[in-house]
Amino acid sequence: MMDDGALSIAERGLQSAIAAGARQAEATCTIARRFSTRARGTEIDKLEQSTTRGLSLRVFVGEPGALRRASLSTSDLTGDGIETFARRVVAAAKYVAPDPYAGLPDANGAAFPDAGALAIDAPDILSRQNDDKLEDALALERGTRAIDTRVDNSNGSYVADSHMRLGFANSNGIRAEYRATAASRMTSPVARDGETKRTAVYGTSARAWADCEPTGEVAKRAATRVLSLFGAKPIPTQKLPVIFERDVAAAVLGDVFAAVNASSVAIDNSYLADRVGQKVGSDLVTIIDDGRLPGGMGTSPFDGEGVPTQRTLVFDRGTLKTHLFDTYYARKLGAHSTGNASGGGIGPNNFYLQAGDMSLEEMIANTKRGLLVLAIIGFATETATGTYSRGASGILIENGELTQPVDGVTIASNFLTGILPGIDAVANDLRFDSPITAPSFRVAEMTISGE
Repeated sequence: MMDDGALSIAERGLQSAIAAGARQAEATCTIARRFSTRARGTEIDKLEQSTTRGLSLRVFVGEPGALRRASLSTSDLTGDGIETFARRVVAAAKYVAPDPYAGLPDANGAAFPDAGALAIDAPDILSRQNDDKLEDALALERGTRAIDTRVDNSNGSYVADSHMRLGFANSNGIRAEYRATAASRMTSPVARDGETKRTAVYGTSARAWADCEPTGEVAKRAATRVLSLFGAKPIPTQKLPVIFERDVAAAVLGDVFAAVNASSVAIDNSYLADRVGQKVGSDLVTIIDDGRLPGGMGTSPFDGEGVPTQRTLVFDRGTLKTHLFDTYYARKLGAHSTGNASGGGIGPNNFYLQAGDMSLEEMIANTKRGLLVLAIIGFATETATGTYSRGASGILIENGELTQPVDGVTIASNFLTGILPGIDAVANDLRFDSPITAPSFRVAEMTISGE
């Protein structure tokens, strides 16, 4: 059973930092129990189980308006260990250049949402037996192979869960804690397409085991995905509508998040830096970051610096409403924190494109000719300009039907001039299995570079 001392450890760390000479300080303690396993074929070849305890301190020294800051972490949570650690962090801060924007969030009296209402602590994580999870991984391996004899290998089937308690305290008087759980199962089958090996990945994640997709469904979707690429080859270079299947769509939305991240905006490394209030997307582009979404994988009562999370409308029917901030960049850019501080930077809570009304199948049927993208490779988005280019594989659409598998092509466009304004259909298959998610969507035209 998990130790319930996360908040008391955080408070001890905070007291030690103030005693060591910090003008301001915050302490975060996490105590987490984690389980993960991997199966390949008929054997479990990886098994890890651990309980970790850690304390992070962020301290500020010096005078207001010219504070120096440092952040460090430790796993030595003995009384003497915490005091020694606090002195080391305070000493380190004295060597850092002063920063006029450094400091804790200003106390604004905002209340944290009720952790229970957020549905992020599921009882079936601790109650599920390890033997059942091992059998899950083996069943994923069996399930993918049972679909078709050509599926004869695997990059592994993974099953994992975690239960975490987080305690937070800062010198502005904030004291808070919450529990959170997570579960996931994923498989990556390998199939033999003549002399070519095809691979695919499919998985499911949720706060509770009960909310994850069943093992059989995960295996079936993964095997079907790899088999759908048999015979894939490049197509001639052309311009076509492109449908991003929901897992790939989430990756595209991750590039949008990078552009609304205030740390990129502050150094003018974002194509959205000066476009708040402007319409840059189609009417179907409504994007939300919601830290209070019940059961969301990015849901929490407060962010990494103790600011209450919130629901932020980032795009409203194509119009950019705001960037996303932590306290530091909010001060630097004359804004307010949106509750997106994470790990010393700015991160998503539940950042998602609002779902549409049609199914993916209906979207395909309504596409006379296009490309359904099932996987992308490479990292070639220029956040400063919005230029997008990725290697891709998928299936050609002709007269509303899936026809020829496609591989070895590159899809390219620009977020400002092509992708965001060109989104002309959004599906209803949104699932909140990651901090950044999206339903399948179609872009009216992109360049396909192939033969």
